Amino acid sequence: QSFGEALVEAGKEHENIVVLSCDLKGATKTAMFEKEFPERFYELGIAEANGLSTAAGLALGGYRPFISSFGAFITGRYDMIRQSICDNQAGVVIVGTHAGLAIGKDGATQMGLEDIALMRVLPNMTVIQPADDIETRKAVEYLAKDDKPAYLRLCRQPVPAMNGLDYKFEFGKAVILRDGYDMTIFASGGTVPSALEAANYLSTTEGIDARVVNVHTIKPFDRQMLARCAHETPLMMSVEDHSYKGGLGGEIAESLVGMGTRTPLIIHGVPDVFGESGAPEDLYRKYDLDAQGIAKRASREYFRRGLSVIGTEHSVAQ
Repeated sequence: QSFGEALVEAGKEHENIVVLSCDLKGATKTAMFEKEFPERFYELGIAEANGLSTAAGLALGGYRPFISSFGAFITGRYDMIRQSICDNQAGVVIVGTHAGLAIGKDGATQMGLEDIALMRVLPNMTVIQPADDIETRKAVEYLAKDDKPAYLRLCRQPVPAMNGLDYKFEFGKAVILRDGYDMTIFASGGTVPSALEAANYLSTTEGIDARVVNVHTIKPFDRQMLARCAHETPLMMSVEDHSYKGGLGGEIAESLVGMGTRTPLIIHGVPDVFGESGAPEDLYRKYDLDAQGIAKRASREYFRRGLSVIGTEHSVAQ
């Protein structure tokens, strides 16, 4: 809902914004834009490849196209994204909605668990995954003004508000939502609320003071924040509703190798599976992506390494 409303507001401010739908305007909320600006809305039907190519042409012609579909569908048309959009630096915003396990009962065929990995390896591509309503609106505002290719990943489930109306979205800058010095939990998108809840549980039950960092911009990644957390906390953990391969955790791991730090990283995500049908909360519980599962993994990894809870700043063991 917030994406659709933000898109309408962006359309009022920027006359070059056009929206393309792939037969899912109701589900992706782009029907709101169609109602307001019917002459700037294009329904392509179940033809994501044609839609992406059309969007690339519109972008090269001076428009700022937003094309939306489920994340699993739109990123599956990889050749058009790679060649028509990224290679030509065509300023298309690809909006992948209903991403991750949170799509629930629709099941594996529509459960995008690999999309971040696919998008972040493409040259010229930006990857953004907001965590709540306000951040989604601010991200759309930013993307409406930008002119580069981008992938905006949105979850289906409702999430609690974490930001106020005065929140300032800073592209490429991760945000500390909860400070702590025993470990750092990096999270993105729909898992951020669970990570915060897990951190509060760890503090009150295990005595582990966990820092929680919201990574809304996965590419380009905030290496300055990573370097700070690697220096200030002895253990780091990534949490994401995505395959544990190639997503946020992969971005962090690759960055750590380049930095030469020895601070250990735990990558916590969906295992090497296609997913299944079920209520989102049941799937999160099964794959340990709910608050309890995140806290359990964090506690186990923390104490397994013989780390002691001291409640003050750590120096990194070399």
